[in-house]
Amino acid sequence: MNYISTRGAGAGERHTFSDILLGGLAKDGGLYLPSEYPRVSADELARWRTLSYADLAFEVLRKFCDDIPEDELHALVRRTYRADVYANARGGDAAHAGRAAEITPLHALGVENGAPLSLLELSNGPTLAFKDMAMQLLGNLFEYTLAKTGQHLNILGATSGDTGSAAEYAMRGKHGVRVFMLSPNRKMSAFQTAQMYSLQDENIFNLAVEGVFDDAQDIVKAVSNDHAFKARYAIGTVNSINWARVVAQVVYYFRGYFAATREQHVDASTALADWPKVSFTVPSGNFGNVCAGHIARMMGLPIHRLVVATNENDVLDEFFRTGVYRVRGAAETFHTTSPSMDISKASNFERFIYDLLGRDPARVRALFHDVETQGGFDLAKSGDFARVAQFGFVSGRSTHAVRISTIRDIWDRYATMIDTHTADGVSVARQYLEPGIPMVVLETAQPIKFGETIREALDREAVRPPAFEGLEALPQRFEVLPADAQRVKDYIVAHTA
Repeated sequence: MNYISTRGAGAGERHTFSDILLGGLAKDGGLYLPSEYPRVSADELARWRTLSYADLAFEVLRKFCDDIPEDELHALVRRTYRADVYANARGGDAAHAGRAAEITPLHALGVENGAPLSLLELSNGPTLAFKDMAMQLLGNLFEYTLAKTGQHLNILGATSGDTGSAAEYAMRGKHGVRVFMLSPNRKMSAFQTAQMYSLQDENIFNLAVEGVFDDAQDIVKAVSNDHAFKARYAIGTVNSINWARVVAQVVYYFRGYFAATREQHVDASTALADWPKVSFTVPSGNFGNVCAGHIARMMGLPIHRLVVATNENDVLDEFFRTGVYRVRGAAETFHTTSPSMDISKASNFERFIYDLLGRDPARVRALFHDVETQGGFDLAKSGDFARVAQFGFVSGRSTHAVRISTIRDIWDRYATMIDTHTADGVSVARQYLEPGIPMVVLETAQPIKFGETIREALDREAVRPPAFEGLEALPQRFEVLPADAQRVKDYIVAHTA
């Protein structure tokens, strides 16, 4: 498997999975993708349907990580996707604990408008968010690669809420790894803030940036594009600009598909075109999670629609409705009750645009130059935007009032408590239900991470797993910095032995 940049750097060079694992951005500021997507066959899908999550992850990942010996890759994924790691029972309930041992159980809600509506539980990991699904693997991959090469790594990341805690919990205590995590000061929930800032591990550094998430993300990109600094201080990334993050998330689309079609008879003799279709709705801000669904679909997984659900920060919904990609500044970025999606510059969007434009790096470079200089681009008048439907994408947006009513409705109708981002997903999913086609909403996090809004919606406390009792009362360790890349560089230098 060879990896290439969306902007064309190093054309003709060969880059393996291990080559790009530690670096993040390509040297031209582009994002890495495979030179071509591997395809799955009906025979493979039939064989994979009954595999454990770890063994399914191995089958998917081996197509992208062919430079890692298969026995070592298999050991890595089996060490990552263990029942004890993903068994955060919801309130200590034994039934939920058993379901969590499935890693990503499918929670059927009911049939609406003739369509089975389900939640894919992705938040049973250490930090109660879907980011754990990829980050736990990334931590083990980093440690494995660093041990083989004798290197060390300074991870620089940005978070709007869940990426930071997932990364820190995955990297804490990892040999040869330090984590410098940027977050928008005072713009995460109390639970999210406490999860990160209460960690006292010596290799974890929390930096609260005076600004919004996009300011923090811009700093990560600026530091990554300073190639001399990046090389000297071994800067790596854990944000979803890192290809390994995205490809790890591809796995649960296959898992969700198999769970949603469990009752339908298909086997290796069934032509892939005749396999049942499933739609997925994905709450999305940075486009990484739904980008993984796009890749699964490009591999041949029979996905009907990929529904992009946004909150009031609707840059992605605007594009999929109009063809206009318009980045917002900090003043136009709303602080909402689904804060992990308070993003107005979707880093992973470039990967999809690369495919949409027929994998033409010159056109991608031109468009994202327009993003930097003019704040966006407009494909509405080109034939390219008309091709979006061929990739299965549709979209919608939610608001605070809608997510509150959705949380109430799902609780009253199905006795199920959902978090604010998942509520955005459910509200948008309902716009695209089609009779006979299962709709799977990707759960984002457990409700306790957004307890204030759950109280507003349901007049009750969110379910809190026992391991997180008293979290907000723990001492917190962090430092506030201005939104300035040089100040962040200086901090890294001062804290790197």
